[in-house]
Amino acid sequence: MTNTVTNAEKRCRVKLIALDMDGTLLNRQHQVSAENARAVQQAQSSGITVVVATGRSYKEALPPLAAAGITCPVICVNGAEVRSETGEIVRSMPIPPQTYEEAEAILRQEDMYYELYTNRGTFTNDRDKAFAVLRAFIQSAFPGTDEQTIRAAHERRFSAGELAPVDSYASVLGRSGEHLYKLMVFSREGQKLDRVSRRLAAVNELAVSSSAANNLEVTHRLAQKGIALRELADRLGIALEETMAIGDSFNDLSMLRIVGLGVAMGNADDEIKRASAVVTDTNDQHGVARAIREWALF
Repeated sequence: MTNTVTNAEKRCRVKLIALDMDGTLLNRQHQVSAENARAVQQAQSSGITVVVATGRSYKEALPPLAAAGITCPVICVNGAEVRSETGEIVRSMPIPPQTYEEAEAILRQEDMYYELYTNRGTFTNDRDKAFAVLRAFIQSAFPGTDEQTIRAAHERRFSAGELAPVDSYASVLGRSGEHLYKLMVFSREGQKLDRVSRRLAAVNELAVSSSAANNLEVTHRLAQKGIALRELADRLGIALEETMAIGDSFNDLSMLRIVGLGVAMGNADDEIKRASAVVTDTNDQHGVARAIREWALF
C-alpha cells in the first residue's frame, strides 16, 4: 500500500503509539522480540507515550511485557478496562447483568462454548472444550505440534492462573464486586459464527469483534480499543492526528480507523490492511520495530 504522507511528516506528528499484542507486538512464540522491545524503549526515551491495547486481561498481558522490560499503560480486554503504568484501574466498562442474560440465552440456544473475562480473571466451565480451543490454535500456528506438548501448554494456563475452571459462570457472576468484561466465543464453523455474531450484535449495549477466524469477542459497546484510546489521548492532551496505532485483527479496527497513522501488520487480514494507511512487516519479522523506527522516531 502506498502512503501519500512523507516519512518526515509522519515522524513529526507521532506523540502516542498504541500497540496490539497478539499477532503484532508478540511473535508466534507469544514473546516480545528483543528488536521490538528496543524500539518501544527508544520511542519512550524520545518522549513518545506508548500504550498496549489488547484483548487480553491485564493478568495475561503483563508477563510478556514484564519479560521484555516494557512498562506502560495497558488498554485491556478490548477497552473494557484501562490500567495506568503502575497498574491502577483508570477505566472500567463492564457488560450489564441484563445484557449478559440476553447474550447467554443466544449462546445457549446456539450451543456455543465461551469463556468469561472479569475484573478478577478468566474462567472456563469446560476444561475439555478449553483444551480443544487451544489445540486448534496451536495446530494452526505450529503444524505438527504433538499432543503431549499441547496438553502441557493447556495445563500451564491453569497453573499460571491465566484460566480458572469453575462449575458454572453463574457462581462467578454472583460474587460481590465481580464485573463482566468480555465473552470470548469459539467455533470452527464459520457460518454458525457469523450467524451468532449477527444475533449478538443486535443485543443492546453489546459490541462484537474478532481476533481470529474461530472466535468472537463480545464486550460492552463502549469497550472498544478505539474508544479507550480516544479517551486516553484526551487525558494526555494528545490529538488523534498525532497518534499511531499498530494492529493485525478486526478488534484493532476501531483504533486503526481513528488515528493519524494506522499501521497494519504484514500478517494482517486484507481488510485490516485496506483500513490502514501503511503496512509494516509481519510479527515474526519485528514489524512493530520497523513501524516505530520508520514512522515515529526522529
